[in-house]
Amino acid sequence: MHFPERPTFVTHLECAMTGERLPADQPHNLSPKGYPLLVRYDLAAAARAVGRDEIAARPPGLWRYRELLPLRRVENIVSLGEVATPLVELPRLARKLGGAEILVKDEGRLPTGSFKARGLCMAVSMAKELGIAKMAMPTNGNAGAALAAYCSRAGIEAVVFCPDDTPAINMAEIALQGARLYRVNGLINDCGRIVGEGKAAAGWFDTSTLKEPYRVEGKKTMGIELAEQLGWEVPDVIFYPTGGGTGLIGMWKAFAELEAMGWIGGKRPRMVAVQASGCAPIVKAFAEGKRHAEPWQNAHTLAAGIRVPVAIGDFLILDALRESGGFAIAVEDADTKAALAEVAREEGLLLCPEGAATYAAYRRALAEGRVGRTDRVVLFNCATGLKYPMPAVGQALDRFKPIDHASL
Repeated sequence: MHFPERPTFVTHLECAMTGERLPADQPHNLSPKGYPLLVRYDLAAAARAVGRDEIAARPPGLWRYRELLPLRRVENIVSLGEVATPLVELPRLARKLGGAEILVKDEGRLPTGSFKARGLCMAVSMAKELGIAKMAMPTNGNAGAALAAYCSRAGIEAVVFCPDDTPAINMAEIALQGARLYRVNGLINDCGRIVGEGKAAAGWFDTSTLKEPYRVEGKKTMGIELAEQLGWEVPDVIFYPTGGGTGLIGMWKAFAELEAMGWIGGKRPRMVAVQASGCAPIVKAFAEGKRHAEPWQNAHTLAAGIRVPVAIGDFLILDALRESGGFAIAVEDADTKAALAEVAREEGLLLCPEGAATYAAYRRALAEGRVGRTDRVVLFNCATGLKYPMPAVGQALDRFKPIDHASL
């Protein structure tokens, strides 16, 4: 794939809590105060350099937004063919629920089958640019698969740690795509602790969620792409499956940058963080009016991607929810299962459990009056449903016996 050379407009990195500035063109994890770093740009210069019409004329995919991405040199792009993911309407369910419009942003069409490809293609590209030779991360599955794939593509060593009950298909693809995989008898935060403690001895770069500044830049392209697909408008409400929250934080950042460039107006979608009732630290903190979430004890849910007991970017998630007039909502696993089956049966769209949780959350929020029946809503399906266990179904036929075709 050919990527034309374009200028980039990164000015510095900034501590998300204190505003302290750090130089951009060297490796960083957290800020000196221990908070996530965000990439900042000269947005006025970027707006002078490129307009929406020029963007529209470029090949589809996240790299078309080069002026709003951190990579300096095009030769360091690590790509596996990132596509623009479609907005899939759910018209039958919209009529059934009496809602205005339900759109699913189906991120399962990306390389490695999930939206983690957006963040990891950017993090690995930046690692290549900055001369990093070894990367490590904790994962509940899909992020590790993306890291493994992009590191193999880039010639970078990858080491991945996952809870020992991570879906088997995720573990298989991580190992098959070249990473060293270790199963840990704990949760993702326990895996993250191993990564952090091993940095000095093992010599790897900690690529944990929001512990480096570039995964959020890849994930923010969901917001840019969504706005472009809607004619440079934003929806009324976004339901986002929230574990570490990188994508929600990234989209909120993207909307601010797009407005500063004059590409969208001041309207913002109401951001809704969807969690599982068995692991809902953001929901609890939101309800209690807190800016930080307490670690969730005994976290459990069938939606492995949102089983994150503690998020280092909790305050950024909560800020976005409150600034947007949104909220946080937790759904039961039984409702997630029912939602997955309903969308598949009624619309033919196979969601992952985390994506199904957003539909379950929308149904409940609509019934409770937390969203309106005229609201245009976007649900994020973060991975292809084909990567997850499905029930055994089907009836057997014996071809050697008479078949009552009329009854079939």
